[in-house]
Amino acid sequence: METLKPKIGLRSAIFLVISVIIGSGVFKKIAPMSEALGSPLWVVFCWVFAGLISLAGALSTAELVSMFPNSGGEYHYFQKIYGRFFAFLYGWASFSVIKTAAISALAYIFSQSLFSLFDMSFLGSQDIDMAIKCVAGILILLLTWLNVRGVHLAEGFSSYLTYAMLLGIVLFIGAGFSSPQGNWAHFHLRQGHVADGDLFKVLMLASLGAFWGYEGWNNLGFIGEEIKLAKRNLPLALGIGTLIVMVAYVVLNVVFLYVLPIEFFVGLQQFPNKVAAVEVASALGGPWGMACVAGLILISTLNATNSTILMSARVLYAMARDGLFFKQAQSVHRTYNTPDWALWIQGIWAVGLLFTGSFDQLTDMLVFASFLFYGSSALGVILLRVREPALDRPYRVIGYPWVPLIFVLFCAILFTVTILNQPFEAFLGLSLIATGIPCFFWLNK
Repeated sequence: METLKPKIGLRSAIFLVISVIIGSGVFKKIAPMSEALGSPLWVVFCWVFAGLISLAGALSTAELVSMFPNSGGEYHYFQKIYGRFFAFLYGWASFSVIKTAAISALAYIFSQSLFSLFDMSFLGSQDIDMAIKCVAGILILLLTWLNVRGVHLAEGFSSYLTYAMLLGIVLFIGAGFSSPQGNWAHFHLRQGHVADGDLFKVLMLASLGAFWGYEGWNNLGFIGEEIKLAKRNLPLALGIGTLIVMVAYVVLNVVFLYVLPIEFFVGLQQFPNKVAAVEVASALGGPWGMACVAGLILISTLNATNSTILMSARVLYAMARDGLFFKQAQSVHRTYNTPDWALWIQGIWAVGLLFTGSFDQLTDMLVFASFLFYGSSALGVILLRVREPALDRPYRVIGYPWVPLIFVLFCAILFTVTILNQPFEAFLGLSLIATGIPCFFWLNK
């Protein structure tokens, strides 16, 4: 049987981490966060907080990655820690909601940004939404085909897009801070409308938007077999890539709130098809500014969609190889050395998810579901230290045991707050995961 081979070096691995994280969240999520919090300082705090928590998760997961550099990421580690059933549930959740919903949401924002470049006033709102989803579906299928053609082709495409994206972000930040329209007084005009007793709950729910922005930091583990010197390069790429993204996100949100007051972003919630970063660019440079930032969002979402497709399909490949998914998904293309069937199965399901809900429903659903398993990864670091202290650990998490413990505690709090305050999204996410239970027993037969 054909197997996947190491092809990706450290620089490319760092770029893949950056490319899979920076997608659409940082350009769009400031509007719902502003409406919930009403304070620019609390909005920036949410991005810093979410970044530190994501970094804690990445540093914790990096220990497992260094120990078990194999295709499938958490699916592979969970077999070692919790057994086949829990590992299967994670793989099924990735297929049914976590990674495929991420692909759908990213492609949707790409299409939404593309449509913002043209006058679509002759169409009704429902027609525009359907057209956006159709273009997003075509994008998913095209990128799936590109990834079937080879990891070098897909990774090289992602590297060029990442260079362009980082350059665009630096130029946008420079234009924002040098704009005469900017005013540091925007950070002092309003200090929030949330009652003290509700602040913690609102901060947690608002942080869901920020965590969507950071979603994907764990994806590199999915292609562990294809990373050169994986035990060294995987932890380095995870930590460095996540830290770079965190800095970029915090600075971008400071720029947004420096250029326009928070009341503007609160009002933007009345226009769900508008993207906050595009409106900031319009204030900076008029139609040309809008076009430039819409182009930046096109690059970032195209890049993140491509990288997510590239890495997430390896979970299905690993499951099929273990007899826990449709056996066709273990196929490796003889010419391109890619998991071709796993890529197409993932792509078709992601297209289907496009038509099941809005962007915010998809992202809240996948963040809630994903943190169930992210917390299990950090807990697994502690369990393996206790059970098997003699195992080779090329990388040991910094600040053990506090870093993984803090991450586990946060995941438990986020899980509880989401169930209590967004029961529909929580129920839908849990229901999709639960559909894997009968599938597990059927596949084992």
